[in-house]
Amino acid sequence: MKKLILITVISTLLIACKTEHKKEISYLNFGKEITNKNIISDDQVFETYKNLKVGDTLNIKFSANVNEVCQVKGCWMLLDIGGEEAMVKFKDYGFFMPKNIINKEVIVNGKAFISQISVDEQRHYAEDAGKSDDEIAKIIEVKKTLSLEADGVLLIE
Repeated sequence: MKKLILITVISTLLIACKTEHKKEISYLNFGKEITNKNIISDDQVFETYKNLKVGDTLNIKFSANVNEVCQVKGCWMLLDIGGEEAMVKFKDYGFFMPKNIINKEVIVNGKAFISQISVDEQRHYAEDAGKSDDEIAKIIEVKKTLSLEADGVLLIE
């Protein structure tokens, strides 16, 4: 009987030691409350934008790394979309992002679309991002861009 108890205890300890503890991911929520469920893959994000034309919109939820954030208010951010960038603004100017989240991962939910950004608007964003006068002066053409009007954002802590 003692051997059976000893074997049971040792087996239990070995199994307990092998159990992996998954790290719980925590998020800060901005805007509408969203979840980390039903996120489309990077390839699907790229394909979604590739198939949009100016004037089209499509609801989308995906994760991406932040390349840049408005350094004045946090009122826009640029996300890395497979080597391209998506300009994200926030629905109804209803919330802002922290200014120190460059290179952090976010999950965004909202309407994807293609837009054309005027020279003046591009220069405004460049000023907000803290670009030099020389860099701003080099902006001379209307730019077609991947855009998103986010109604909710999760910031991975």
